[in-house]
Amino acid sequence: MSNQPTHNLAKLIALDIITVGRIPLMVFLMIFATAMGVVFATHHTREAINEKDLALQERERLDNEWRNLLLEENALSEHSRVQAMAKQELDMTRPDADKEVVVSLK
Repeated sequence: MSNQPTHNLAKLIALDIITVGRIPLMVFLMIFATAMGVVFATHHTREAINEKDLALQERERLDNEWRNLLLEENALSEHSRVQAMAKQELDMTRPDADKEVVVSLK
């Protein structure tokens, strides 16, 4: 084993920063603040991208649901279906020609 003393690197750096002066300390703090700003900006950007992707998925789901509802509406409003339901469920029939009344608006 060697008789050389071991040095604590963190302690030496801190002593260097303190003893050299305020300028290295200020530069160190500015570098640290900038690095933290980059980290926070990256984090917020990733969150925004994730929210955008979720919104696009929701829009696609709603578009699909809207298309299905339009198809269902068209199917339920077909003339033949309405006429069949009127005959079966409501016992409705077409009036005879002599019982029809035409109303005209002037």
